[in-house]
Parts: sequence; structure tokens; C-alpha cells
Amino acid sequence: MTRIKPFRAVRPTRDKVSLVASRSYQTYTKKEIEGRLDYNPFSFLHIINPGYKYEHKITGKERYEMVRNRYLEFKENQVFIQDESPCFYVYKIVNREGHEFSGIIAAASTADYEAGIIKRHEDTIAYREHIFKEYLKITQFNAEPVLLTYPDNRVISEIIKETQKARAEFEFTTTYRDTHYLWILSDVKHIDRIEKAFASIPTVYVADGHHRLASSHLLAKEMALEGAKDAYNYFMSYLIPESELRIFEFNRLVTDLNGLSKEAFLIQLDANFRIENRGKNLYRPSKKHHFSMYLDGCFYSLYLRSSYAMKTALDALDTQILYTTVLKPILGITDLRNDTRIAYSQGKNNLVTVKAKVDSGAFAVGFGLVPVSIFELKAIADAGETMPPKSTCITPKLRSGVTIYEF
Repeated sequence: MTRIKPFRAVRPTRDKVSLVASRSYQTYTKKEIEGRLDYNPFSFLHIINPGYKYEHKITGKERYEMVRNRYLEFKENQVFIQDESPCFYVYKIVNREGHEFSGIIAAASTADYEAGIIKRHEDTIAYREHIFKEYLKITQFNAEPVLLTYPDNRVISEIIKETQKARAEFEFTTTYRDTHYLWILSDVKHIDRIEKAFASIPTVYVADGHHRLASSHLLAKEMALEGAKDAYNYFMSYLIPESELRIFEFNRLVTDLNGLSKEAFLIQLDANFRIENRGKNLYRPSKKHHFSMYLDGCFYSLYLRSSYAMKTALDALDTQILYTTVLKPILGITDLRNDTRIAYSQGKNNLVTVKAKVDSGAFAVGFGLVPVSIFELKAIADAGETMPPKSTCITPKLRSGVTIYEF
């Protein structure tokens, strides 16, 4: 039984939403951030980078308190307004490739996460959880939803389609050429039907935002001890059906061959793979357990040998196979999160990027993979296992500051 509920979102006024909405802070270059802060007084980046106007770098609790102050200023200046009654929000994104994502922004339960009704497929880092938990406690809002996915549901789909027949409250296109739409769903009958439809779904899965969810869960447990209000027991989520989720791969790049010559490296690979030199022709794998490798100016196909044992869903995951057969035993990389010898390239950037980085001399070898499927993601989450870091690059990506959940 999945519990979601409507909430009174704080959101930009219709005329300012395109100016307020921002990508995640980490995705901007320093020059991009400075440009937006210099020329766009309404950008949400002003809230999360509050020391900019003082030309002073602020960290820790002082920064969190100033984030809270900037947020309140946006409300006082009526850049943000708050809906009078609890609502669900139907949200659609049409990306530059024409792919559509439609789902519901709602408050989801941290208790469901603790109970395993909301399942994860990635590990989180404890210190990051605690840092963001303190951030949430002081700022008292969620500004970027956790992306959850659920099995396609006829009732939910019908309500979403019916809602989208009306004019959207928000419609704006980003510089990435993605168009965003938001509809306010306030009809109590539709709200009740949506709540009941989700209550019939036994499990939903975290697609993106594992640290944000884990931090919200930590905060809920802490605030429960302080007798805080019920709002802390929920977090803002964007729920979309599994059929609309798009998963891309992360390709791997390694700086050196761990002291091996090219010939010695290929000989060690032969123990687990059938290897074919494809020369200069770009080779992209198209099947599970097939890998692409770019080494010394040539592409190679690596086909996993049938003798490789797979006992669990994790054993059969290509990122895990590459780790257990190549990265760890041959190249000596044991810590995929922190070892500076390994880097990752989104599948969206394709293997041309991998080739260019190896040709530049920055890396000795690159590996291409096929994307993880939704079935693999669910199987690993259902088994209580977690994928290696950078196993999935999942879309859609929402903008920060379009809907805000207050504690």
C-alpha cells in the first residue's frame, strides 16, 4: 500500500516560473551560475547561493539559515505564492527528442521508505545524508522532488490525461529545449481516486534522488522525537509510470592499465571474454553482457563467456560484471566511488566522447555498456541489493523551485 497525499505547494507566479526554475546546482559551471545570478534576480539559484550578493562564500549552518532567509524574501516579494488548499500537481515534460513524461507531484511517506514499500537500488553515503538532513531542518522545505516510478495504472493514467485537457497553469521551455507543463489538480473526487489508486500499488521504486529521500527519512525520525508536526513524515515526490522512465548507461574510463602492457591486459581479459578487434569502426554493444572497449586507437567487442556464473540479479548486472571481471581484479580499482583513476561518461554523450577522452591521453581505456533495464532495476531493489555507483542515468530531470513542499 503506497501512501501519497496532496499538499499546499509554494510555487512561482505564472509570469515568473520560467525565470525562477533552475537545474540542480551541481550541473552548472561557475560562469553559468555567475551569469544567472548577475542577470536574473528571480532565479532559484539566488536562494541556494545566498552569499553571492555579499561576495562572500558561506558554508554550513550559516549558509542554511541564509537560504531560509532568501526563500522567505521570495515569498514576501510575492515571487512565490502558496495554494490555499492541498492539491496534487500533474506535471509533463516534453524533451528535445520529443519524448514525453507525465506524472504526479505529491507528498510521499517516509514511513513507506522505512517499511520497504518505496524501494531503492543505490547505496547512499552517510555523511551526505546527514549534511542534507541538517539543510532540510533549517530551511524547512523541499524544492526538488524525488523521482519515483510505479507500474502503469489505468485509473491514474486516465486522470492525468483528463487533467491535461485544460490549459496548463505553467508552460515554459528551458534553454535545454525541454518544455515543462504543470496543472493544478484540486478536485476532491480526483484526489480521492488517485490516493486510492496508489494505495492499491504494493511497491514503488526510487529512480532518482536517493540521498534526498534518505535525508528526509532521517529528518522525520529526528523530528518525531521532538514531537514535530506531521509534515516532516512526508517528502515531495514526482511519480511517473514505469513505461515512461528512460534509463541511460554510464560508460567507464580508466586512466591506466595498472602497470600492464596492452598485450598482457588483453590476455587477462580473455579469461572471461571473447574479444574481437573492430579497428577504427565505432562499436556500440546492443545486448546484455556485451561490452565495447576502446584501447590504443581501436575499438574491441567483449562478449562475456557463457561459463561466467550468475547466481543473483546483481551478479547478472553488466556494471557489476565489469567490476568483478575487469576493474577490480585486473585494473586494481576497488573503490568505484572514490578512486581517482576511474571516471564516468553519460550514455547520452555516446562512445565518441569515450574515444575522444582516450585519444587525448587523459585515459588509457574506455568501456561502453548497454543501459540497465527497468526490470533489472526492480529485481535488484526487490532483492534488497544495490547497484555499483553510476549504473544508471535516469530521466526525466525536474527543475528546482517549480513546486516547493514546506515542513
